[in-house]
This record gives sequence, structure tokens and C-alpha cells, in this order.
Amino acid sequence: MLHHDTKNAPTSAQAANRQKRTNMRWTIVGFSALGLTIAYLDRAALSVALPFMAEEFEIGPAIRGILLSSFFWTYALFQIPSGWLLDKFGPRVIYPLAVGWWSVWTALTALSQGVVTTIIFRLGLGIGEAPVQPANVKVVSRWFPRRERAFASSLFDMGQQIGTALSIPLVTTLAIFAGWRLAFIVIGVAGLLWIIGWLAVYRDPDKHPRVNAAELEYINSDQGEMVAAEVTAEKTPWRDLLRDNQVWALTLGYVFRSLAGAFFLTWYPSYLLNDRGFSKEDFGLVGAIPAVIAIGSTILGGIVSDRLLASGISPNLSRKIPIIAGLVLSACIGFSPFIESNVLVMVVLTVSSAAHSFAGAAILSLPAEVAKSPDTVGSVAGFQNFGSQLGNLISPIAIGLFLTFSNNSYVGPLVFAALSCLVSAAIYGFWVRIKPVVALTDVVTEPSPERNPS
Repeated sequence: MLHHDTKNAPTSAQAANRQKRTNMRWTIVGFSALGLTIAYLDRAALSVALPFMAEEFEIGPAIRGILLSSFFWTYALFQIPSGWLLDKFGPRVIYPLAVGWWSVWTALTALSQGVVTTIIFRLGLGIGEAPVQPANVKVVSRWFPRRERAFASSLFDMGQQIGTALSIPLVTTLAIFAGWRLAFIVIGVAGLLWIIGWLAVYRDPDKHPRVNAAELEYINSDQGEMVAAEVTAEKTPWRDLLRDNQVWALTLGYVFRSLAGAFFLTWYPSYLLNDRGFSKEDFGLVGAIPAVIAIGSTILGGIVSDRLLASGISPNLSRKIPIIAGLVLSACIGFSPFIESNVLVMVVLTVSSAAHSFAGAAILSLPAEVAKSPDTVGSVAGFQNFGSQLGNLISPIAIGLFLTFSNNSYVGPLVFAALSCLVSAAIYGFWVRIKPVVALTDVVTEPSPERNPS
């Protein structure tokens, strides 16, 4: 049992409550969102630039699939080590090191001379970006009470939609007027600038000079079970995570979710340009619509999940309702190849992308919900994101091979994406188990066996 001096605890809490609470946690998650925005600008740039690069390097569909997938080879491989590093050294150290590394490799892509050099630069980018999502999950678990985690996760997660949306007009415009190489230099420099801000702003909440006792009390207010684990438990052996079925549930759930979502990161521009007959100028104008709408749906998903939790609904249902609803609706992507109207296709793709993002915030809150102690949140997030990148790795190669052997038909890939959404929804619905809320006061005031012998 956790043993505290309960005589002093209420006094401390009352003093904190009398203070006007600071809100530094929102600034912190804003920087996390900006970091993810830059990461997705970097990784989506190739899919937007690829039609231009394919003309210069004479690349066919199968090789395009390999190029689009190459980033995810190292990105997936380094997910689990990244989670371990974040648990050991923290986001203040690992996050800026990662951003600096990936920014350099992004800028180096401007020197590509063909398929081989492009793959080398994408492999370097994947290593650098591996810690980004585990870092953001770790930041939210440290900086936010449980009741705000889904919304906070939605705020940083919208960075992927913002980055993807910005990449389309930015890279297309630069490619048309200045050549595709300049785009990689511009977004590489953006990451280096972010590092300066992060180092100036980020500290853990209990060490941050701009966090007062009231905000710190609030952050810890409904993390009782996790606080108890942190105080009483020894460090969890990393290998024990391999025997935790909830870790595997999060990993496989994300594998199937990403098999669908990877389409928007990789083959989506080529689908509109080559299969649906969009001009490059038209694509630059309307291609970002699904990603822009997805920004709002990401935030909405986080709000809905946290509101359900605040209304007294169990954490299990509060997290799973937006996840399952979003993934089931996202399966509408399977109708796209059977629709003749390009306008209606854009509507369907936008709905699918928005629904996919609606599920994202609650999913990203899950590592902190199922981890057995705070010292494993980063590692659990690393496993979960490994599943995400495994799906991202498989999808573009599979689509490229399918196009090669099916006379460039997108029917199979898009129907498979729909089925993947449904499988992912089933995994989250039936396999994942989320712990109930335990208030901090319930933990710290519970009598110890020594004081109440039976």
C-alpha cells in the first residue's frame, strides 16, 4: 500500500487550490503539435514530389511503391528503441536530437540523383522521426490529467493533418516554380528552427519554473493509480512488455489502422493525378481538402472522448466509442473506385480521412491508459507506433505491386483499406482493456496495513 502523511496532504492540496492555476501544459502540447507538423511535412513531401521526380528519374509504379515505403523501414525498426530511450532520458533530450537528425536528412534529399540515393536519404529520415509519436505520448502522460489526455492528444495529433495538408500546396508550388529539390531544403530548415523553441520551453512539470503548485496538483489529480505505481513499484523490466497482451493489442490495432491510413500519406496524390485525371494545378488547389477537414475531426475526437469520460462514462467506453465509430465510418474509402464523379470521390475520401483522424486522439491516449507504470509509457507508445509503421511500410509496397499486376487498378487497394479499418475497430473493441479511473486522493488517503492492523 502507498503510505503518505495524510495530515499534510490536504493542506498542500488546499494551498494549491487557492492559487490561480497556470496553464503551461497547453504551451507544451502546442510545441508537440508543431514538431509533428514538421515531421509530417518532411515525410509527406516525397509523395507530393514523386510525380515530378518520376518524370526526371523515369520511375515505374513498383519502384514508386518501394520509394514511398522506404521511410517506414527504419521508422518502424527504431520505434521500440525510441520508446526505451524516451523512458530513460526523457523528451527534453531525445525529441530535439531526433528533430535535428531528421531535418538534416530531409534537406539532403535535395541532392538525390536517382532511386538509390533517394532511398538512402529516406532511411535516414525514418531513423530521426522514430521518436516523434512516442515522445508526444510521453509528454501528454506527464503534463495532463487523465480527463484531458484525449483532447491533448488530439492537439498534437492534428500536426500530422496540418503537415500533410501544408505539404500539398507547398511542395507542389515549389516544384512547379522552383523545382522539387528546393521543397526538401525549406522544410529541413523548419525543423532546425523548432529545436531552439523546444529547448527554451520544455521541462518536466515538477521542474518547470512557469508551473505553479495549483497546476501541478491538477495534473496529478486523477492519476492516482499511476502515481501509486511510480512510488511503490520497481522499474518494469523492458522484456516484460513482450509478454503483455495489451501491448500486442495496441500494436496490432494500429497495424490494421495504418494499412488504411497509409494510402493518404503515400499513393493518394498519384491516385488523383494518374487515375482520376486531376491536373497538377487542380491537385495543388483541392488535394489538401481531406487533410484540412481531418484537422477539425482530430480535435473533435479528443473532445468527445474526454467529454464522455467527464460525464461519468467508463474510461473503457469513453476511449472506445470514438475509436470504433471513426474506424467503421472510415471504411467508406472502399467505395471510391466505384464512383465516377470526381467531386463525389473527393467527398468520400474526405469523410474517410476525417473519420480515420476522429479515432486518432483516443488511440494515442491508450499507452498511458494501459501501461502498468509511468516508467513504461514511452515504451508502450513505441510498440504501438511500431504497429503503425509496420502498416505504413507494407501498404505502399503492396499497392505498387498490385498496380503493376492489375493494369493500374485501385479497386483492390482501396477495398482492402476498408476491410483493414473494420479489423482495427474489432481489435480495439474486443481486445483492448482500459483501466478505471482512480483519484489521487483515493490513493494517498487509503489507510496503510501498519496503521490499521486487522
